[in-house]
Amino acid sequence: MKRVNEKVKPTFITSLVNSIELSLGQIMTILAQEHNEQVAIDLTKKICLESDSKEIQRKGLEFLYINGFYEELEILIIKNLASEDIQNRQWAHVYQLTINRRKKKQSPIKMIEQLNAIKTNDPELVCIIELTKVALYHDMKQFGKIGNFLDMQHGLFERIKDTFFLNCINLRLYQYLFVYYWVRNELIMARKYAFRAINQTKNEDTIANLHLSLGLTYTFDTYHQGMYHLNEALKLSKRTNNKKLQHRIIQRNIPFISAQFKRVEGVTTEDKSEQAHIEIAKGNYNQAIAILEKLPIKSPFQMYYLGVAKQDKNILLQSYDFFIVKRSDYFFSRLPLNALKRIND
Repeated sequence: MKRVNEKVKPTFITSLVNSIELSLGQIMTILAQEHNEQVAIDLTKKICLESDSKEIQRKGLEFLYINGFYEELEILIIKNLASEDIQNRQWAHVYQLTINRRKKKQSPIKMIEQLNAIKTNDPELVCIIELTKVALYHDMKQFGKIGNFLDMQHGLFERIKDTFFLNCINLRLYQYLFVYYWVRNELIMARKYAFRAINQTKNEDTIANLHLSLGLTYTFDTYHQGMYHLNEALKLSKRTNNKKLQHRIIQRNIPFISAQFKRVEGVTTEDKSEQAHIEIAKGNYNQAIAILEKLPIKSPFQMYYLGVAKQDKNILLQSYDFFIVKRSDYFFSRLPLNALKRIND
């Protein structure tokens, strides 16, 4: 393995950029043999943006996406949209929707409609379309839709012959399988797929989000294991300067786990719902009610907090129904269910 600061021969890279016979996966294998891992990734990014190969222009979209190179992804989308090849234009349209999803430029329903309108026999593009739809259903908390995708997944994936591309979509699949088994309360399977995804990606934002979610899977188990993963997520989000993720961890997730285990000494948050949760953990039910009654109750978590603070079985049942009926979330539905059991006891 060569050092990171080694000089890359321009003629060698130019030959790879100009190659029309090599696939992106083959180019990545060559670069990995010649260079340090980070250098190989950076050179692959350069080749994706500069290659004249129609296939590499398409597959490069997925490489840039899974590695978190979103600015470069937008550049390559524009290049593909201008292509004379309809296949490349279709790929570009799908990845533009992934950008729109990240930036919340359109409603998930509108984007799903646009994805359904794309007609193609390209098995790789079909996979990306279906995986993008799963991501949008995830955003809408319609976790049951992930199960629908899994029913068709084997038939879709077995048509993929490109090993590089198959690895990419498997990484996406592992993340969705993690969520799918998590909300079904099958935690051994869920964590298995989370760690598979962590071990398969170098994207630190992706790894941070996986650690965040892994931390939450310990909501009913152990404080220390949950906090370990949240702190790993926080450490990575600081390294990548992901302010949005840092805010979410510090203001919502750490207070949530802390309150769940009644380990709230010194824990503060700007999030009103979690302020109420902390007051509940302290036994200050009236303060929690005062905070919550000033908020529009929009989530099953807020209903759960209000139900606990008021010791109201009807509100807790509403929270339970919200988790089950609207989200197919059998994991967090345990919160109001456990609270109901405690009241009955």
